[in-house]
Amino acid sequence: MNKPVLPTPGGLGAFNKSRTGITDIIAPPSVEVDFGHIRVGEHFFKTFFVIGYPRFVSPNWLEPLIDFDSTMNISMFCYPASSPDVLSDLRRKIAEMEATIAVQLEQGLEADPNVKASLEDALAVQEELAKGIERFFQFSLYITLVAGDLPTLDQNARNLKTLLSSILILAKPATLQMEDGFKSTSPMAIDSLYITRNMDTTSLASTFPFTSATLTQDKGVLYGINQLNGSLVIFDRYSMENANEVVLGKSGAGKSYLIKLEIMRQFMFGSEVIILDPEGEYDKLSVALGGEYISFKTSSPVKINPFDMAGLYEEGENELGSKILSLHALLRIVMGELDPAHDAILDRALVETYKRKGITGDPKTQRKEPPVMNDLYNVLSEGKDPTSQDLSLRLEKFIHGSLSGIFNQQSNLDIKNPLTVFSIKELEGDLRPIAMQIILDFVWTRIRKNLKKRLLIVDEAWYLMKYPESASFIYGIAKRARKYYLGLTTATQDVQDFLSTDYGKAVLSNSSIQILLKQSPTQIDLVGEVFYLTQQEKNLLISANVGEGLFFAGQSHVAIQVVAAPFEHEIITSNPEDIVRQKQESQTTKPQDNMQAPSDTLANK
Repeated sequence: MNKPVLPTPGGLGAFNKSRTGITDIIAPPSVEVDFGHIRVGEHFFKTFFVIGYPRFVSPNWLEPLIDFDSTMNISMFCYPASSPDVLSDLRRKIAEMEATIAVQLEQGLEADPNVKASLEDALAVQEELAKGIERFFQFSLYITLVAGDLPTLDQNARNLKTLLSSILILAKPATLQMEDGFKSTSPMAIDSLYITRNMDTTSLASTFPFTSATLTQDKGVLYGINQLNGSLVIFDRYSMENANEVVLGKSGAGKSYLIKLEIMRQFMFGSEVIILDPEGEYDKLSVALGGEYISFKTSSPVKINPFDMAGLYEEGENELGSKILSLHALLRIVMGELDPAHDAILDRALVETYKRKGITGDPKTQRKEPPVMNDLYNVLSEGKDPTSQDLSLRLEKFIHGSLSGIFNQQSNLDIKNPLTVFSIKELEGDLRPIAMQIILDFVWTRIRKNLKKRLLIVDEAWYLMKYPESASFIYGIAKRARKYYLGLTTATQDVQDFLSTDYGKAVLSNSSIQILLKQSPTQIDLVGEVFYLTQQEKNLLISANVGEGLFFAGQSHVAIQVVAAPFEHEIITSNPEDIVRQKQESQTTKPQDNMQAPSDTLANK
């Protein structure tokens, strides 16, 4: 068998090496220079140079250029100028402009406004240069667009000129100098065009840095895509001063969709999630993630006792006093408005109710079995005064009447599943705030028992914000949540009810993350006032599509579009069209599954 012969060091290998260098390897296959563009390989390039700038600029005034949705190269060149030479030229220019204005006035004409403005600017720069406050520079700005074909390049060029005109920048294509323009925007630090503009230090500084609003961290979950520049909005809410979040948007804006998406992603990172669901929207998500779905209603076997205590001793805290205060808040929702006399009698009855169970301010006694609502009813019924009798009558329908069984038994629920959903969809509207208050108090008691990374979701929070007592309770959780490694998420479609109360604004100010989705025109002024929105941001929220809005994190905010993977969308969607389609698909697959089942059974046998 013949063996292959390898080339010797002086043979074919050396011959090829001598003919091929690094330039040959990196060089494009072809270059074509046209008067309006240049083609390098398979890509087309078109260069613009800037000759006109706005008279007044603010920091980051070039941000719209950076956020322009196209591939491009941008180059800036700065050339320091000698101050004596500049002052000499300025004096000459100032003399020319003053002479021009004087001639126009002698002829009875009105002085040219452009000349007057230029004279004012020149005099101001002259003074600052003479004092050494400013330095003088020559500045060049070039932009080269890149596209895969010529029509796309032309379209991007038109869009770029429109964008630059909107920020009062005048740009011209480098016609017949496209090769020099390409070189000037290549990373070689060569200004082949050398088309400069005078700039002082302050004006030059305003062009730096090239910043664009981004909210991307090294860790956290994906919330969506930055609509300005296409970057990912990835954020770890637990890295902020608190992990609380507020989501505001009108019905159908995508609040639940966003929250479900975040739940799935936070759950994947090991967060325990507890959801208070007034509308029954989280059942499918619970099934998909293997969670526990608890339907809270009168006939439900699951019971929650609002008199439960955590049984934990914390320095400087009186748990019995705190529990009685939370029961006051609940009973004001149950019984209605209470005057000082009713409030005092109720407080005395609550203390007596716990005392009969052997529970006092001593922490050792607070681990005993707590009383139930019937015990409080008995204490009030035994009172001789009319106020006690009135309170017992207000409570009677929840003990012996039509609403009995809701919260008149010992708790038999222990939160062990990493995803727990409390649904109150089966309850009537008047009972929902009561149930939400009881569940929140129960959850808060359990959360304080052991430290764990958790999320507490309160959907349709306006139910609670209508009542000062429950609103105060929500605020208390928001204020103390970080101490227990808890992130509270409150979501509402009734922005007016949420933001028109002091407690609602306090919850908002104690939330490091705020997400604004599509807003109603009737409420946008209130939202704009609270969040200090510009008119452009207001317009964005009014015209936003589903899942679009503003994402606030600390002092920064960006325009966001919520995105989900197809498998995530199938689980979290509440769009009626998607739900009908899913049902139809499940019905068409079931007969096939049934037909296949016997053969599977025979095969197993």
